[in-house]
Amino acid sequence: MEMVELVGSRDCGNSPKNKFVQEVAAAVESGQANPKDFSEDVTWENSSEGPIDGKTAVLAKIEEREEALFIKVEHAISHGKVGAASGTTKLADGREIRFSHVFEFNTAKADCVLAIKSFC
Repeated sequence: MEMVELVGSRDCGNSPKNKFVQEVAAAVESGQANPKDFSEDVTWENSSEGPIDGKTAVLAKIEEREEALFIKVEHAISHGKVGAASGTTKLADGREIRFSHVFEFNTAKADCVLAIKSFC
């Protein structure tokens, strides 16, 4: 898999939590997630299938994503134990799709994903 070009949100500025939200959203979109960013009991709900439970299953599903060439994160925000990111992904076949991911973290530190709800 090639490196994906990422254009980040201006929302990240000096906010490490917003930056983490952006990084996790880009990881989900690109299929290149870092296992340390996800809780062992993470769940992922998306509009195309039922909930996916557990770190192994979620990471496997992320790896199945279509090849992305370019990701633009328009907004990445966080507050307490919740964060959200939205933007567009250009796929290798030329299609451009919109995404919106809402993340719940295991603590307010927001460095480990407990749940994802995706609207794509």
